Amino acid sequence: MATSNTYVLRPKPTREPEFRIDYDNLLNAAQLEAATTTEGPVLVIAGAGSGKTRTLVFRVARLVEMGIEPSSLLLLTFTRKASSEMLQRASSLLDGRCDDVSGGTFHSFANIVLRRNAKALGMDSGFTILDRGDNEDVISLVRARLGFDKKEKRFPRKQTIGSIFSMAVNKSRPLPDLIEDSYSHLIDHTDDLQALHATYVEYKTERQLLDYDDLLLTLHRLLETNDKVRSELSRRYKYIMVDEYQDTNPLQAAIVRLLASEHDNVMAVGDDAQSIYAFRGASFRNIMDFPDLFPGTHMITLEENYRSTQQILDVTNHVIAQARERYSKTLFTNNGDGDIPLLIAAEGENYQSRFVCQRILELREEGVPLPELAVLFRSSFHSFDLELELTRHDIPFVKRGGFKFIETAHVKDALAHLRIIANPRDTVSWHRALLLLEGIGPRTAQALTAEITTSADPTAVLDASSGKAYSTSLRALAGLLRKLGGSRQHPEEQLNQVLKYYDPHLKRLHRDDYPKRSKDLEHMVSIAARYKTLDTLLADMALEPPNNSVGDVVAIDEPEGLLTLSTIHSSKGLEWHSVFILWAVDGRFPSMQSMHDDVELEEERRLLYVAATRAKQNLHICYPINMYDRAAGMVLSKPSRFLDGIPEATLQPMQLVEE
Repeated sequence: MATSNTYVLRPKPTREPEFRIDYDNLLNAAQLEAATTTEGPVLVIAGAGSGKTRTLVFRVARLVEMGIEPSSLLLLTFTRKASSEMLQRASSLLDGRCDDVSGGTFHSFANIVLRRNAKALGMDSGFTILDRGDNEDVISLVRARLGFDKKEKRFPRKQTIGSIFSMAVNKSRPLPDLIEDSYSHLIDHTDDLQALHATYVEYKTERQLLDYDDLLLTLHRLLETNDKVRSELSRRYKYIMVDEYQDTNPLQAAIVRLLASEHDNVMAVGDDAQSIYAFRGASFRNIMDFPDLFPGTHMITLEENYRSTQQILDVTNHVIAQARERYSKTLFTNNGDGDIPLLIAAEGENYQSRFVCQRILELREEGVPLPELAVLFRSSFHSFDLELELTRHDIPFVKRGGFKFIETAHVKDALAHLRIIANPRDTVSWHRALLLLEGIGPRTAQALTAEITTSADPTAVLDASSGKAYSTSLRALAGLLRKLGGSRQHPEEQLNQVLKYYDPHLKRLHRDDYPKRSKDLEHMVSIAARYKTLDTLLADMALEPPNNSVGDVVAIDEPEGLLTLSTIHSSKGLEWHSVFILWAVDGRFPSMQSMHDDVELEEERRLLYVAATRAKQNLHICYPINMYDRAAGMVLSKPSRFLDGIPEATLQPMQLVEE
């Protein structure tokens, strides 16, 4: 019917979409619910190994099959690889339309949006993005301009300063608060660091430079202050999906909230039990508070595990059930039964290493290839003894995460003093030891080294020095060397004396990360305790050093592949047939530092959960009964508190004995 002013159109005939994909039979009930719930905010709590990626892929395909314009879908992930793989899988399920879905990392998305809207921010669309190295170079330049590199008190390194500035952004915290809480040993530099940060920001702004954190900061500012741009972006991206939501930081969560301002169609997929990246700025609170950020959130839990045996899941369920705050879920599987996970009690660290090597060789004989085996640990230094043992057994391995033990400056410094005792003509070690002393530069060190190594009594040369600023330091070094060589001592005793002497130098030279380096050296003492003579210790460290890393072995042609050693943080998202977890003792796992902070302690619990859920068939959790502590000496350890209360029928205790 029409009037003079209006003409009424009849409703468009509606037709149910015809789906090419058989969602009902390709997904389990929970996955199907997640893939087909398309409107409003949705939080998917996806347990380890529960098909999280599969669920997201099918949801993308479902939305496209429903007739939603692919370019109005936005998939945010933490790596470009994850995004492209998901969209490729969606395309293989459906058709090329999925190629038009907008996908990428938060940072790549920010880059695109900022270049399109640069004028609205008073910027040039051709701004330069600084990588980490460029970022540190700018910090170094600004630090020198302000004269902070010439202060009497040593100023933090550019790498440390960059980490502090980045963490303040990612945690959305004022710089002074962050320094007080997380970098208290640098609190005397707070005012200078604030001044440096202000100048650093000004320098970048004047030159149209943005670092990675600036991309997120600037995108957030654009969305928060420009109603027109925010509204346009929210109307364009009508359906937003965020992968690994538990790894987002407060700034990223705020960006998601602003992007969804027009519709609230956000699906966040993640697992609160796998939130382990607080050190990068990720916030556990984001996934816990999602329903508050998006009222009316529909919750879906994926609990069916496709990776592990039920025996392994029984252990992981028990570990995470004790968490103070969590979403309730109980992982189950139809994979069938397997071996009961083992809790291995070893007399000492080397017993632990010997067990791992022997069991790996047994599994290999049973037909499990080395690439299907992994040894996981809380911190990189936890594997140093094992690396030596693996080398002795000719077991090739690749190490992921952490750093090369033998190439770290503090380990090389300590070894230099021991090598001087073993060989007083070792010019390399003398040069290194002398350069540690204040007032001695390369030229002076070179001249002294030449004089010392040609003298019949090197310590006499050190004692004879007088009238120099460094004379007292030389005499202190002479005193140490006389103590070390004066009697037949055990290598452990000699190393302890070196570390007592070296500690003030360690604090001065590596103030930024002194606690971490000190812990490495403490662990080095436990390695030295295994040797009867200094010569054998130094020979092993030279000929069979625990220094394998990914870069060293990529080109090695190992016909049977490589065993994986990995920090737990580097293992997330991976899986192996059999997994060994080292050092499951209080003080190491959880770490001593986290035991006095409830928030950190809970993250350590989640870290153990992540480690255990990497295993498909066999899980071995190991701990040494005797543990070395520099202050107390050898002490009896207690199994990790995270294992308390697990029935023996679920986690079977096993004691190692000599044949």
